[in-house]
Amino acid sequence: MLTTPTAPGRHHVCPPCRASYKRKGATALCPRCRGPLIDAGRHLQVPRRRDAAAWRALTALLHAGVRFDSGSCDCGPGWRPRTPREVRERLAASLGTGLPVARALTTRDAADLAGQRRAARQVPRVSRPQR
Repeated sequence: MLTTPTAPGRHHVCPPCRASYKRKGATALCPRCRGPLIDAGRHLQVPRRRDAAAWRALTALLHAGVRFDSGSCDCGPGWRPRTPREVRERLAASLGTGLPVARALTTRDAADLAGQRRAARQVPRVSRPQR
């Protein structure tokens, strides 16, 4: 199995345990449950263990492929939803837009997604020739 090395100090998260660890290796196991840790990136702000709603939102983001990296600008990862309600709003607004789920979840304003959905509906369809 080919693994890509990760920079030191990256957050690795175990959603079932609601725990976060900083690991250097690409493949890591949770010390509590021995389940796989998910690489969440360098700029993750880990919610408190007792904040179940924030962990549900974080789990949805991680399973959609969203990571908390800043890229080359080192200015932070950008906006991310913090509550399950914000996640649901973006998923509902993105239906029919054709956007990837990860991009829809990282859109700050759900109204922008609704506008893209309306624009996608207004694309003219090519009619078939009459026989």
